[in-house]
Amino acid sequence: MDRVEKSLTVINPLGLHARAAAQLVKITARVPCEVTLGCDGESVNGKSIMGVLTLAAAQGTEVQVTCSGDGAEAAMEQIEAVFKAGFYELRP
Repeated sequence: MDRVEKSLTVINPLGLHARAAAQLVKITARVPCEVTLGCDGESVNGKSIMGVLTLAAAQGTEVQVTCSGDGAEAAMEQIEAVFKAGFYELRP
């Protein structure tokens, strides 16, 4: 079984708020593997918008992302891309 773990930083100014969480869950809902997000000792299902919101990850927060199962590497690439894009909220 594939398993990929990475620590990703929330870079958008508003942090992992409702719109950003929705962007993330839109990706995780489409992948076949399990996705877990963790920070500050809390771990949640990355496919649950309510779970993601409970992390209350502010700008600069390191989030530990774990993808387990089929397509884990491809899922991590998509998740990493949305983190690096600031959840598509950053202005040039």
